[in-house]
Amino acid sequence: MIPASQSPSVDQPPLSPKVVEEADGLKTRLKEAREVVGKVIFGQAGVVDQTIITLLAGGHALLIGVPGLAKTRLVQTLGTVFGLNAKRVQFTPDLMPADILGSEVLEEAPGGERSFRFIRGPVFSQLLMADEINRASPRTQSALLQAMQEHKVSVAGHAYDLPQPFHVLATQNPLEQEGTYPLPEAQLDRFLMQIDVGYPDLESERRMLLATTGAHEDRAVQVFDADGLMDAQRLVRHVPVGESVVSAILTLVRSGRPEDSPLEAVRRHVSWGPGPRAAQALMLAVRARALMEGRLTPSVEDVAALATPILKHRMALGFSARAEGVTTSDIIDRLIASVC
Repeated sequence: MIPASQSPSVDQPPLSPKVVEEADGLKTRLKEAREVVGKVIFGQAGVVDQTIITLLAGGHALLIGVPGLAKTRLVQTLGTVFGLNAKRVQFTPDLMPADILGSEVLEEAPGGERSFRFIRGPVFSQLLMADEINRASPRTQSALLQAMQEHKVSVAGHAYDLPQPFHVLATQNPLEQEGTYPLPEAQLDRFLMQIDVGYPDLESERRMLLATTGAHEDRAVQVFDADGLMDAQRLVRHVPVGESVVSAILTLVRSGRPEDSPLEAVRRHVSWGPGPRAAQALMLAVRARALMEGRLTPSVEDVAALATPILKHRMALGFSARAEGVTTSDIIDRLIASVC
């Protein structure tokens, strides 16, 4: 059974026995889901965990890595495991907003009466895989802004609600590669996490090589359904958060802003820092991580573990940082060391 913590919470009622029971059940199902994904995706345990945390927190994730690291396969596998209606859009330079959102077509009835009918695009799904999102033009990239924030789209003056739950898992190639466009800052902020996908270790790559080139290959099976995922997302919001964790989140986020930071490195190298949405993302993500690891309340260690994927895409470095070879990860590491 998941142990209940005695640490004080902020604006949270005491946990009911029902919530504790639901948390126990969720822990078991999440363990099963991670094991299923692990049979298909090799050597990316951290990436898998961060992506699942994003789904539990009700957010969107941006997976960045060179081609061939199973980013697309991970998204497809998660769609199967969580039982979501998933659709995929391959982003290309000639992709138009209507190719994502949908468009109105003029139809003529048998009596000669004409009217417009809205043809829904692939965004009307529970899990949208935006594959190689940075290969599309900025105009097309921005078509997802309203969908990601408000879970609805507006076409020809009419608003259409998206299915629930709704998540965007986007993949991206490094910007140094040809034919890519940087995502606008407003859209980056809509992603709860930026998850960097690296190469697997030797043993994982060996297992992957043997498992994927033989006569039999493991397939993902469904563990959750859409209603079960939404129940888990509601449970995440009932997890109490101690005062020390709230203070760590606020201090970490505010210290990343050059106007307020006590750190000289931030004031010198950072052009702009994370906004309030970063603190909201951290608050939800640490709750989800605690539940996934079998705890009923998050710790400061959860904040430190999730700070980099949540803050990295919400900070911009100035010229002095680029000239001196300072990276965003370096700055975040200093923030974590000073706060956590």
